[in-house]
Amino acid sequence: MEDHTQDVALLHLGRRLQADAYQFTTVTPLTHQRNNQREHNRQAQDLRDIFGWNRPFETHLLPDAELKALLSSGVVRAHAGLWISDVRWSSLHDLLFVHSGFPTVAHDSVFFGPDTYRFAQAIEEHLRISTHPVRNAVDIGCGSGAGAILIARARRDAQVLALDINPTALRFTTVNAALAETDNVSAWHSDLLDSASGEFDLIVANPPYMQDSQKRAYRHGGDRLGSCLSVRIVEQAIHRLTPGGSLVLYTGAPWVDGVDLFLEHARPIVDLAGFTWSYREVDPDVFGEELETENYAQAERIAAVVLTVTKAHT
Repeated sequence: MEDHTQDVALLHLGRRLQADAYQFTTVTPLTHQRNNQREHNRQAQDLRDIFGWNRPFETHLLPDAELKALLSSGVVRAHAGLWISDVRWSSLHDLLFVHSGFPTVAHDSVFFGPDTYRFAQAIEEHLRISTHPVRNAVDIGCGSGAGAILIARARRDAQVLALDINPTALRFTTVNAALAETDNVSAWHSDLLDSASGEFDLIVANPPYMQDSQKRAYRHGGDRLGSCLSVRIVEQAIHRLTPGGSLVLYTGAPWVDGVDLFLEHARPIVDLAGFTWSYREVDPDVFGEELETENYAQAERIAAVVLTVTKAHT
């Protein structure tokens, strides 16, 4: 019941922000931290500060009734004599997405940031050039639901599944889909594709790809410097494609001694008769600060990559 109350409050808040033409582009955690550490940014001055930069704010910045509703639903809480939001709101084109507050440290955090924007670009590019009809699609590890919602808006006749093992992600996806007025999105609990049946014309995924010592679900991609989960997705997904269907996977590729660890293990899976694939780096260097950690002591870099695999028509 508490979750339902909060979800209703989030939907009302999202609609209010839409009506106010709220816009916010979410940056990397380090850039976010650097902005908030500036002396003049320690306290919120407007809605972008409250729900984008996630800064503490005084009572007068929100109407009394709205503040009381957000407090009672758990969206906002007391913080050092002020108030602070437990969620953030980010823009993607004309859409708004609710996701976890800053910093994202909880095990059930729902991430949205630069990776989401690059993932969105990969999906939009595929939809622009592909002539294969999309009737059934799935977003594996949907997080905020951005991938599923973009597909659902572009292909209104498609049924789109948004799958995640994180209940918070499923709740946020449901709110975001309602805000986007995409009633062809269904959020289901699933470990990868385990809870989904049948084949799909389009499978997309933007999985966690770091090797996280705390193994937080929103961040941890398993062994081989976080690339194992992405390889598992490739293994499962390509055998669930319809003839002519595609997997679009946006992920991170750790490099050690000149070797791309993700591609090294994904290539034998996609080099099969009946499949064609393409692979490209969209950013050669992301999360460079991880190279200072013990897990990445041997890594040269982490690249952001897109792997597209298409099943041949039979």
